[in-house]
Amino acid sequence: MIVREHDQHFVLIQQDHHAQISGDILKQWKSDYFHGIELRESVEYAAYQHDHGWKEFDKQPFLNDKEKVPFSFFDFPNLPKIILYKHGIDEVQKVDSYAGMLCSEHYKRFLLNNTSLEAQAFVTYEEMRQQTIIDTRNKFNKRLFEFHYSLLQLADNLSLYICMNEPGAEKQNEHSFFKKGIPTNTTLHEFCKQKIQLRWLNGHTVVMNDFPFEGPIEVTIKQKVIAKDTIATKGLIESYEEASFEELPITILPE
Repeated sequence: MIVREHDQHFVLIQQDHHAQISGDILKQWKSDYFHGIELRESVEYAAYQHDHGWKEFDKQPFLNDKEKVPFSFFDFPNLPKIILYKHGIDEVQKVDSYAGMLCSEHYKRFLLNNTSLEAQAFVTYEEMRQQTIIDTRNKFNKRLFEFHYSLLQLADNLSLYICMNEPGAEKQNEHSFFKKGIPTNTTLHEFCKQKIQLRWLNGHTVVMNDFPFEGPIEVTIKQKVIAKDTIATKGLIESYEEASFEELPITILPE
């Protein structure tokens, strides 16, 4: 869950809904800039489905009993998080093995530096999964895979920028992750800058100083706003299930 806290309420965005924005963004990447065009459908599927493991869990969010706030993907406990990661990758791999491999790499890197036995076991398992997928393919281009993974990373980060910041936020009020821009992998530097700068033009428009996309990108934030008083009375799950989704259209434009 992506969580934004206000004085009297929380704004909650399901991880899978954020992933749909990632896919919508990646779909607009310029065709001339896409290496390995024959794999584009798989890369886009990975973007749309990279948070598949959270899909059911976020329908009934968990409350952090110590902090009295909903758990976000930042502070959700690692052991159940690892189970969610593996389940999501499994489901993506059933449909598209290359997309599954991209999602595997995405989550493996999250836990590379985690020293717990469970995290290291997950990393080892995902390395084995990836090698098994590679062994089943006629050919595998490691640099091309890194390019495709970099696209997934970029789309994910652009979507997180939209979802984690308040719409229309001034630069000084942005989430700390994004105040200095979004770094890009070296495999993308022939098409975009090493760091992409973004800002909110207004409550419905984000502008980018570098724009390797076909044209204006139209996405929709799907969120629920839950009053803290309601959570205190009914609990988080019931409050969340009773709330209606709000949809906020956002356009991403070149500066």
